Order: sequence, then C-alpha cells, then structure tokens
Amino acid sequence: MDTRNARDGYVARTAHTPTMQAVVFDEHGPPDVLRLAELPRPEPARGEVRVRVRAAGVQPADCATRSGWFSRRGIGLAPFPRQLGNEFAGVVDAIGEGVSSLIAGDEVLGWTSANAYAEAVVVPVEQVVVKPVMMSWAVAGALSASGQTAHTAIEALAIRRGDTVLVHGAAGGVGTMAVQLARLRGAHVIGTASRENHDYLRALGAEPVLYGPGLAERVRAIAPHGVHAALDGSGRGALDASIELGIDPARIATLVDLDDVQRLGVHAIRSQRSRERLQSLVDLHDAGLLRVHVRDIYPLAYAAVAHRDVENGHGRGKVVLMVYEERGFAL
Repeated sequence: MDTRNARDGYVARTAHTPTMQAVVFDEHGPPDVLRLAELPRPEPARGEVRVRVRAAGVQPADCATRSGWFSRRGIGLAPFPRQLGNEFAGVVDAIGEGVSSLIAGDEVLGWTSANAYAEAVVVPVEQVVVKPVMMSWAVAGALSASGQTAHTAIEALAIRRGDTVLVHGAAGGVGTMAVQLARLRGAHVIGTASRENHDYLRALGAEPVLYGPGLAERVRAIAPHGVHAALDGSGRGALDASIELGIDPARIATLVDLDDVQRLGVHAIRSQRSRERLQSLVDLHDAGLLRVHVRDIYPLAYAAVAHRDVENGHGRGKVVLMVYEERGFAL
C-alpha cells in the first residue's frame, strides 16, 4: 500500500507500484517551476539496472538547466516536461538481462543524465558502483557527478607535485573535491571563497583568498613565485584574473564561463565519467582521503527550496535531495 506524508503530499511507493514520483518542470524559470509528477516507473533493458533512489545530489548545472541557460545555447532541447539530476545513490531492485555483477538489494551509487530527482532510475550497469557500508546515503548521492567533474579537471590540467593551483569557487561541490584531489597530487592549493568559508578551506588543506576586485594582487601576495594552473568553478571574472596572473591558458580550465573559452584560449571542462573513475573516488573516500561535505538535505518534494539554496552562491559543499521510505528519511 502507498503511504502518504501529510506534510508535503509525498507518496512512498512499494516495489510493486507501476508508477513513481519525480521532479519535473514544464517551462524554464525560477525554482518554483519545479513540481512533483506521477511518471511510469522505468524498466531495465538488457545490460541495465533499476535503482530505487535514496539520495540525489543537486548541482549548479541542474539550476542552469531549469533556468534555460543550456537551452539558450542550443543544448538540452528535450521536450517538456523535463526531469533533472545527474547523480544518485540507492538500492538495486530490478536487473536487466545479461547483468551478473549486481543483484537486487545491492546498495550502489552512480550517475545518469537529468533524471535522478525521482524515486527510481534505470542506468547501464557500467554507471554504478557498490556503495561502501560506512558511506552515508547523503554522501553517496553527492559524490558521483561533482567528484568526477573535479577529477576530470585535475587530470586535464595535469596537476603534479610542486604546482601551485588556484581554485576559484573552492568551497563549492566541485571545488571542494578539486582542492582535495590537487592536494593528493602534492600541489599547493589557493582557493577563492567568501570570508565565512575560509576556515572550511583551511580544513581541506587550501590557502584561502577572498574573491572579487583585486584578486590577482591578493594571490600574488601569497604566491610570489607564481601560479601554475587554475580551475574556475565560480565565474565572476575568474578567468580574466587567472590570465592576469600570467598562468598559461593551456593550464586554465572553466566549468562555468563557457562564453569566454575561445576568447581566452582556455579549456572548457566536460566531465569524463566512467565506472573506473568513480570507483577510484569511492576508494579514496573509503580510505579517509576524500571528504564529501553535505551542507543541507531536503525531501524530494522540496526540490525548489534546494535549488534556491544552491543558487545563493555562497554555500559550502553539496545540497542533497532525500527520498522518503515508509519509515522516514533514508539517511
């Protein structure tokens, strides 16, 4: 039997329910365009698994998709209503033909393409890895997309021991991962952030600096021998400041300022996701070498609130949507 939470109208489905609830939007706009909808529950094809979602990470890219940023550039022109969400964690509950590496009941985390804000997702088995027993659902739901984006960027910038690396927006979801991954390669990391996030960056091993006008001068003061590479996760003139510092454009990359990539001759980072890359990140977390900071958790029905949280631009780490079970939050 379905159970209803009186506070928000959320319905928790059983394994036999032919439908599911998912967050959708029917037009581009502010967070309030997001709504819960009843959709057919997907079935796995050959080589696929279905996962009952317990947690889904919320990324700035999700907000950009909802607002129409990508569509205005001719990207992501799927018909409405559209779904959101690129990373998730949950429990396998159905197996497609030909899958032998997982069974129903296995706990996994993985990635998908714009449909993770839902009670269930179907993905190729190559897009999930087994969740460690001691990894919380919230952390597992927040790791896949942001972690792989940061890992891709650190590889693209060829970060190595002895480098000084500038990470713009270092307290955010991808920035948090990038700081730690660069440190693991032996780099000295300078991270830009609002003043209230400076202690957080120090705890990650980065030297914090305030973003905004005069950034290049502040960075030179703490890195008098120069900066070797930069990753822009914030925009707000970060690329121009990186060029001003004399960094080789071949070692500057951006996640957000795509309009200036050609003008400045820098890299645009597109996450290169793979099971091997995700497994390496999970192994680092399991070994205590990679921290995933989840700052806020919201029910699935509160996706609009989660988007407003992400869009305030000053939070640290990740925001996660949790899916209810009959017994409450699946933390």
